[in-house]
Amino acid sequence: MRPVHYLAVFIPAAVVLEIAHAAPALVFSAAALGVIPCAAVMGESTEHLAARTGPGIGGLLNVTFGNAPELIIALFALLEGLQEVVKASVVGSVIGNVLLVLGAAMVVGGARREKQTFSRTAANAQSAMLVLALAALVFPAIFQLIHGGGLPSVGEDRVDFGSDLEKLSFGVAIVLLTSYGLGLLFSLRTHRSVFNPYGDEDQEDGAWTMKRSIITLAVSAVAVGLMSEVLVGSIEDASKDIGLSQFFVGVFVVAIVGNAAEHWVAVLVAAKDKMDLAVNIAIGSSAQIALFVAPLLVLLSFVVGPDPMALVFNGYELVGLLFAVLIANLVTQEGESNWFEGVQLISLYAVIGLVFYLA
Repeated sequence: MRPVHYLAVFIPAAVVLEIAHAAPALVFSAAALGVIPCAAVMGESTEHLAARTGPGIGGLLNVTFGNAPELIIALFALLEGLQEVVKASVVGSVIGNVLLVLGAAMVVGGARREKQTFSRTAANAQSAMLVLALAALVFPAIFQLIHGGGLPSVGEDRVDFGSDLEKLSFGVAIVLLTSYGLGLLFSLRTHRSVFNPYGDEDQEDGAWTMKRSIITLAVSAVAVGLMSEVLVGSIEDASKDIGLSQFFVGVFVVAIVGNAAEHWVAVLVAAKDKMDLAVNIAIGSSAQIALFVAPLLVLLSFVVGPDPMALVFNGYELVGLLFAVLIANLVTQEGESNWFEGVQLISLYAVIGLVFYLA
């Protein structure tokens, strides 16, 4: 048993604190810590699964299970009408995966190596999907500005943008989901060899069976989902107790906690010089958030919550998305990385954090 597994004690502790109506900051902290061991177990099972399926499918399964908490958190926030918090967490996930997760993976993986290599074709394909997503996510805001409207301000819970933007957001969501589905067809079927340079024939000694890996992933995802539900219930009051805005908590704290599984796994596999899987997880998770989670939340908002959610982000979020996507394309162009590139990514993430903290 690894030391990180002992943090599992915070899973029941968070539930008990929630039932006992303890201070929101305590509940929030316990739930956040409870996510970490679940993420560690997800990392182990994903690594074993990738040894049998290849980095493409292994990465896809990891980001799918890893983004489940993000979706659960957002669903509860939609029910409460906290649409701007939902959009903040979406932006935070994209920025965090591209800058923090990929940066940390490059630093840890490249610490004792001159450079690491990965499939440029696979990484560029996912980065290209991110560019598409960026354009689709930006145009509703442009539509709003051209027609004389304003962007949402920091601190708002929900903004009524009118039926035109709601219809536009609905159409954009359909296009993004279609693109995501075709992307899966591209990576898992028609161009499977590009995303899976090795498969069953290159398994590691002691690798878990497919059944054990998938069951472990599923159980871990359920545990993370439970912790996410507790987080949602305490986020509003906890943010007040610790003196942070809901905007900052949504973009950074919730996004980091909600994507803890990808954070752990990407760094873990990068340390073992498996940068194909690390890049697939970091860039792939951002692409899945932008192309699948965000549009799915838009469609769900027409069913749950007080009003449909329009895909109109505030100015800080738009600029953050722009730089994150540009960086994702730059660092994947050559198909190789080093520790200093990772430092630069983390530095940019820290700068954006300072700006958002003071926003």
